[in-house]
Amino acid sequence: MYIVAIGWLYVTVLMALTETSVIGGILTLLFYGLLPLALLLWLFGGPARRRRAARKNPESTRLFPRLRLGKEVLLRRTAEN
Repeated sequence: MYIVAIGWLYVTVLMALTETSVIGGILTLLFYGLLPLALLLWLFGGPARRRRAARKNPESTRLFPRLRLGKEVLLRRTAEN
């Protein structure tokens, strides 16, 4: 995932360098490079953030039931249904 991000930044930096004005280069880098890349990394980083939060606070697994693994959880689920 990060290799794609590095490649995209490389392309957008080169695009920004070829702009005729400094403002155009900054805006190109911002709107074609940094903002879309930040959104992409934030969206694809969601599962990792949830796993990290679940490891930090075991009580929070109630909010993310897919993160609870183990035989006792499966037995509890079948007993509840």
